[in-house]
Amino acid sequence: MSLSPNFGERRDGATPDIIVLHYTAMPDWCAARDWLCNPEAEVSAHYIISEQGDVVQMVAEDQRAWHAGAGSWGDITDVNSRSIGIELNNTGSAPFAAPLMGALERLLPEIMDRWAIQPERVIAHSDLAPGRKIDPGAKFDWSRLVRAGLAISASPKAAIDLNENVFARDLAAVGYGTGADMDVLLSAFRLRHRQGHSGPLDGWDCAIAADLAARFPIAKHGLTS
Repeated sequence: MSLSPNFGERRDGATPDIIVLHYTAMPDWCAARDWLCNPEAEVSAHYIISEQGDVVQMVAEDQRAWHAGAGSWGDITDVNSRSIGIELNNTGSAPFAAPLMGALERLLPEIMDRWAIQPERVIAHSDLAPGRKIDPGAKFDWSRLVRAGLAISASPKAAIDLNENVFARDLAAVGYGTGADMDVLLSAFRLRHRQGHSGPLDGWDCAIAADLAARFPIAKHGLTS
């Protein structure tokens, strides 16, 4: 039985092949949990993790939680039907607590094993909804998940020629939607793959995107739709 009433059946027989990470943007994790379980909120997630490392499951994994909202990853526009959502209690303005990160590192492999989800399918809310969402934000330690084999990173050896069209093509190849303005896409991309960097598109952005597109194209696993 689910703790939250805010869920439904996954549509068209879908099963999860994406994990979406969020932050709650609330200081009190109990308040965040209660909100995600409030029918008036009309939002939910499969799990919430507190700063102390408490893991609470609110929706069964085989059900469709209401966490992703409008957005896409590759050709998938109903991300809720294809994903598992994890809320991390953090306001977005501070580093994520060590017990929380430890709990996440224990939870992710279990989910990934159950549903055969690859590390490149562990994404940020901001990845699927550029410009609309920024979570889990600039303070989230993606490198820690990468070291544990639970997420991916790029490893280009040098900057390459700046080409906005090629950059956009490479972002689309790894899953980012094509409907947003370039500035919006660049901001979302950097939140995930070049945290803390600002300024106009440059050769390192292009090199990072090209490396990801070469190694982790969404078409590789036939999971674009």
